[in-house]
Amino acid sequence: MRRLANTVTTNTAIAAVSMTALCTGAWLLGGTGPPAPPQPSAAQARSGRDGEPAAARALPPSPPDRIRVPAIRVDAPLMGRGLTPSGSLDVPPAARKNLAGWYEAGTTPGETGTAIVAGHVDNADGPAVFYRLGALRKGSRIEVDRRDGTTVLFTVDAVEVYDARRFPDEKVYGAAPRPELRVITCGGGWSPATGYRGNVVVFAHLTGSR
Repeated sequence: MRRLANTVTTNTAIAAVSMTALCTGAWLLGGTGPPAPPQPSAAQARSGRDGEPAAARALPPSPPDRIRVPAIRVDAPLMGRGLTPSGSLDVPPAARKNLAGWYEAGTTPGETGTAIVAGHVDNADGPAVFYRLGALRKGSRIEVDRRDGTTVLFTVDAVEVYDARRFPDEKVYGAAPRPELRVITCGGGWSPATGYRGNVVVFAHLTGSR
């Protein structure tokens, strides 16, 4: 797992999330139960901002409490996460499979910048909160309930998968001039020898609030 880079703003860069930390794949060894998690197709990759819905005005900071992704049936509480002693991003407890984490030292969802949410694709017992993240499509909606009583609405711009050895830190975690969101889990295929090979990343931007 790579260490966090020094930041000039609250979240200009963050280390790529460890494959080992976000998933196990152990349940796949038995060959029973659900298939391996879906992976995004090339058609879901970012192709520029032409045709994207207009971005909504940024909101003041407020911690998030819950994330919903109706298209893949995600409705999960969020917990704040910081850094491990080694300087990498901490993740939610693997045993709590319907729980996601957000990087609480960075941007909160809805304010200007890049907010980071990460969660497990699986645990030792099977699929977890972001098992179906790779099946999400452009134009899908993500809702985040915030502690100030607002719900911020994001529209998915792209769903991409990256090999862990070539993870584009700046593209995923770099600062943004508008309110953006990244949702991250494991992906890139799985093998008994190496486990998951990379990460699935959802790119989204703020398009409304209520």
